[in-house]
Amino acid sequence: MSRIKSFSVGNGDMFYIDHNSDNFTTIDCCYEDEESRDQNFEEIKEKSSKKGITRFISTHPDEDHIKGIAVFCDKVGIINFYVVKNEATKSDETDSFKKYCELRDDTKKAFYVCEGCNRLWMNRTNEERGSAGINFLWPDRSNSDFMEALSKAKDGEAFNNVSPIFTYSVNDGVKAMWMGDMETEFLDKIKDSVAWPEIDILFAPHHGRESGKVSSDVLEKLNPQIIVIGEAPSKNLDYYSNYNTITQNSAKDIIFECDDSRIHVYVSNYNYNVSYLEDDKAYDASIGHYIGSFTPKRAE
Repeated sequence: MSRIKSFSVGNGDMFYIDHNSDNFTTIDCCYEDEESRDQNFEEIKEKSSKKGITRFISTHPDEDHIKGIAVFCDKVGIINFYVVKNEATKSDETDSFKKYCELRDDTKKAFYVCEGCNRLWMNRTNEERGSAGINFLWPDRSNSDFMEALSKAKDGEAFNNVSPIFTYSVNDGVKAMWMGDMETEFLDKIKDSVAWPEIDILFAPHHGRESGKVSSDVLEKLNPQIIVIGEAPSKNLDYYSNYNTITQNSAKDIIFECDDSRIHVYVSNYNYNVSYLEDDKAYDASIGHYIGSFTPKRAE
């Protein structure tokens, strides 16, 4: 059994994957207030302490994806910092951005991700432990559009399009995808350079905003069973009307409990429900409000 959790942190992103192996992964960092920050960090600390390998994947250095990372380092700790190699600068450096740069430039902690990269226990197994099942499909460091995005980040102009595209998958089980805050215009430029797999769960880029909408031809290849729409203001969202969705503005925290044959879905808002999931009666108040289950494609 593995668990994917998407925290409700307001206009920002924060996830973790509690793998079905000796791995634990945190993706991005943000919080609404100090109380929720401490609760979320304590949960991650408690769960990650049981694992031999922990990693932090930072998609890009916008504040809503790194807010509180200095506190995270103090309370939880970061040993392995996965990041797209960049030289992003900001004229107004917050404590979070300073810590991001410190981690990004730390040759002992930083692992620079790119298309097809591999690493022991990220996506390679040995006799000591299994892999985390994480694979990066982007960036292609030689791609001219990506190089332009890096240049803009270096000049402090924009950071969204240095985001990586990556998946988490389990053999015969769930396959989920993240794209950070990649924008529609950039995604359209590079879409023919990415090998798009079929997936079960898509965490919509740019918090589900219209400015990050995934084009219909890419969605046809991905064919997601569920799209998670983040917590951008409602007026800015694209609701992906032809797909099954969970809207985090309403659902709040979202948890996917994943085994080899079924994925059980929980949220923290007990008034939130959807009609497209099946009822496995997997009720567990310690996890949250159960809203239904579905079968991962590779288990069908």
